[in-house]
Amino acid sequence: MDIKQRFLGYTTINTTTNQKAGAAGIMPSSPGQIELGKRIVSELQAMKGLVDIEQRDNGIVTATLPANCAGNYPTVAFFGHLDTSSEHTGDTHAALIHYQGGDIALGNGAVLTLKDNPDLNDYLDQDIFVTDGTSLLGADDKAAIAAIMHTLHVLTTDTTIQHGEVKVAFVPDEEQGLLGATAFNTPDFADFGYTLDCCGIGEFVKENWNAGGAVITFHGQSAHPMNSKGNLKNSLLMAHDFISLFPRLETPENTEGREGYYWMKKLEGNSAQTVLNIDIRDFTKEGYSQRKTFVENACQSFLNLYGEQSLSYKIADRYENVSNYLENDLGQQAVQLAEQAYASNGIKMKVIPMRGGYDGAVFSANGIPCPNIFTGAHNFHSINEYLPLPSLIAASNVVQTIITRIAQGDDQ
Repeated sequence: MDIKQRFLGYTTINTTTNQKAGAAGIMPSSPGQIELGKRIVSELQAMKGLVDIEQRDNGIVTATLPANCAGNYPTVAFFGHLDTSSEHTGDTHAALIHYQGGDIALGNGAVLTLKDNPDLNDYLDQDIFVTDGTSLLGADDKAAIAAIMHTLHVLTTDTTIQHGEVKVAFVPDEEQGLLGATAFNTPDFADFGYTLDCCGIGEFVKENWNAGGAVITFHGQSAHPMNSKGNLKNSLLMAHDFISLFPRLETPENTEGREGYYWMKKLEGNSAQTVLNIDIRDFTKEGYSQRKTFVENACQSFLNLYGEQSLSYKIADRYENVSNYLENDLGQQAVQLAEQAYASNGIKMKVIPMRGGYDGAVFSANGIPCPNIFTGAHNFHSINEYLPLPSLIAASNVVQTIITRIAQGDDQ
């Protein structure tokens, strides 16, 4: 089975994350993730030399490729996630086309336009995975699974390739708060690792958000309109007054690069009670702390204005910037190996800040320094998602090169 067949096979399994089930503590949140995990386990078992192949009850799949050469080398891990975004829940109908320029008619009236996707110019005369315009492609993160599995196939087929110990893990429900990575929590799994998640060929992530959130409940008082004057306390209007305290330009739609934000994520309720969810994001520890303090102060000011029973709130951390954990020797080794692997494969590294979270942030905080390698895909969480086949192959080549360079040790 080649990397193309692997990826297409994975896309046939619907692994859409289920937000309600995840919020209720069910892991994995959707049965397709278990099904995909079983398929991965079957493929791992078909490869000679792998050990400790396991699918846990919560869906996490792990396996180990023992070292085949002498030396005190660090153990490296590669991670992917099993679920796909809930933005679109339909089954994937993926196809591989040969791109010769211009717009791509996906089908069902959907068109991947060159105007909106100028990066297509970089992939002229390449084979590209697309959908029929009704669903996600699922390259986030099935491209990662295909790249990692293909690397294991190469290493177990050609035993002349020397390598240290390699571990792999595929976790569920990344798309709803990195739940699978949080459940993994196995700091002794590897010395350092890499996720493969997002990004066009050459992109590399070694920093992301410090992230948290606030849940704020406004407690109003309902009353009939006939006697509402002086009695009605409208929690919906209270929530709107509260939102107006925040800087309008510090929102996702008005920021970019390393600019942090407050995101009024969800507002739900009635005149008696309304709940507001806010995402808090910043790249620096100091900026993140200041943003949490701003929310705290806004809540306290509101209580002073409306009374002690008008509002209750909870502010909680979610994940940290992975850069906080890449400054030690192992973290620096992970970054340097990736730089060398990109260069060895003729790939220009494009270091980007990830304006979002990824499993590597959790793995890093739990003791496994973990930057992120590209999968080659574009337009994640959209029916316009596409994946050039050469980029997918390049991702797998980078993984293989990192592994072989570790075994070269001081001879690099």
